[in-house]
Amino acid sequence: MKRRRLKRTAAHLEITAFINLIVVLVPFLLSTAVFSRLAVMELKLPAPSTAEGPLAAEDLKLEVVIRKNSFEVGDRIGGLFATVQRTATGGDAAALKELNGVLVQVKARWPQAREATVLSEPDTPYDHVVQVMEQLRSTVTVHEGKPMRAELFPLIAVGDAPLRARS
Repeated sequence: MKRRRLKRTAAHLEITAFINLIVVLVPFLLSTAVFSRLAVMELKLPAPSTAEGPLAAEDLKLEVVIRKNSFEVGDRIGGLFATVQRTATGGDAAALKELNGVLVQVKARWPQAREATVLSEPDTPYDHVVQVMEQLRSTVTVHEGKPMRAELFPLIAVGDAPLRARS
């Protein structure tokens, strides 16, 4: 008895439609990709121990505390220098400009100081912290009719603001 054998043909994988999809999809994805500039801001983290020795009265330990309604500029040793009130509408441009003016005055009094600490309350938006850090790092001055950046306090540490006593 003869056996019948089925003729098997090699299977062909049809990928033409897939290649057409890729040819259309790749240029579309590349054209819609967002090429953003990544900005990195260096921070100085506090040391694990605070055994630095005694602090002299002329040393500046600048702290900027970001509160819900104000910015507090002070010295850890000497106390509060100034309080800059923030507007309730959220337009902090004027308050940030005033904060920068206070920081310029502090820098004029302690020109050798380069360190500052930003302390923020728990619900402070990240954007507010970054804006305050930008004000701390530098200011714009006019020299011979040209605007120039002047360094203020580029070495910035961050932390949590002390809680206020409830009255």
